[in-house]
Order: sequence, then C-alpha cells, then structure tokens
Amino acid sequence: MTRSRARDLDVCGTTAAIAVIDGKWKTPLLWLLEPGPRRPSELLRCLPGLSEKVLTQALREMAEDELVHREVYDAVPLKTEYSLTGLGRELAEALAPLDAWGHRRLARLAEAQQVS
Repeated sequence: MTRSRARDLDVCGTTAAIAVIDGKWKTPLLWLLEPGPRRPSELLRCLPGLSEKVLTQALREMAEDELVHREVYDAVPLKTEYSLTGLGRELAEALAPLDAWGHRRLARLAEAQQVS
C-alpha cells in the first residue's frame, strides 16, 4: 500500500485506516505510545531491529497523519517526546479487537503445526 492512500478521499474507510498503519513498525509504535509519552531512545530499546532512521521516518509519517504528537523541550541537550493524539488513541482502541483476533489466529496456527 502506498502512502498516498493515507490521504486519498476516494478509498473505503478500512483502506484509509490501514494506510496510516501500513509498515512493519507503526503498529508496535502505536502500542508502545499508548500508555504515555516516550523518548525516541526508549522506543529504539523496546524494538530491537528498528533503526534510528526508520523510527524517525515512521514517527514523522504518524505525526503527519495526526496519530502522534512530537514535543520538543528546550533543554540541554534537547529532549524530544512522542505521545498519541486523540486520533491515535482512537485508532489504538479500534485496533485492539483486530490485535486479539490476530493473536487467536496465530495460536491456532501454532497448534496446527504441533499436531502435524
């Protein structure tokens, strides 16, 4: 799915929702930000394999899609925190049942592999 679909007014609602979380890291970032604000270094520690460049790009896109808020504190050194916006929280709530369904499906697949 392309980024352009995130702002395409001629797609169905499901496609529009999936477009803003498309990619490997956006959904895990959404879950990590759900409890409260986090610094980029915290997010990197929680997601092994995520590079700083990809984190920056994902957070930038999520901010553009109004899912996260970036707060920069005037301190030395600069301190930056990311948090979910109201829209981001709403999306996280909407995705929770889908997440639960995915975990149930993965459990069934694991059971089927053990039986084979």
